Amino acid sequence: MTMTLWRSRSLLPLRRLLQVESGSFNAFHYFSTDTADTQSLRENMMRQKFHLDINSQIGSCMPLNSMRIGTIIHNIEMKPGQGGQLVRAAGTSAKILKEPTSAYCLIKLPSGAEKLIDSRCRATIGQVSNPDRKNQKLRKAGQSRWLGRRPVVRGVAMNPVDHPHGGGEGKSKSSGGFGRVSQTPWGKPTKSGYKTGPLKRKK
Repeated sequence: MTMTLWRSRSLLPLRRLLQVESGSFNAFHYFSTDTADTQSLRENMMRQKFHLDINSQIGSCMPLNSMRIGTIIHNIEMKPGQGGQLVRAAGTSAKILKEPTSAYCLIKLPSGAEKLIDSRCRATIGQVSNPDRKNQKLRKAGQSRWLGRRPVVRGVAMNPVDHPHGGGEGKSKSSGGFGRVSQTPWGKPTKSGYKTGPLKRKK
């Protein structure tokens, strides 16, 4: 008897909530999937975003079409869902030049170049940290080794068995022949726009 009374009292608020009568509150109103409701919800979010201080959004990642003109951004995608590829170096940042309302957004890169990027691509608001990185100088050669960088030896200082530029008498660039173009250690030309990558399939 006591257990039955406890169950009825615990279910009483749920029954009152789900009672659908004329003029009463509909419990399933907020679970509507109507397109108009979704559009109005998006408009309300955008309206609230315009009133927010941009400094409170630093570090937030969102699509470009959700940002305002003049926003400083970094870590920008080039294709939607591909991951950040642009403006990732220390101390760099980009700027949105036009209101991102159309399919593409105009962005000014750190090099000064202007690029159109899909408005569905995501980016992070703010500037990359450590802007003083470019002013740091290595105190000695060993500090470069601490960073995992190994020495680079010129090809003309090697023997012919080690590099196409090697060998010859004195500081010779011809490797003992009548002249040789600059090449990689594997014999591929490195100048005059020579294609060293995989060839594209012909259409």
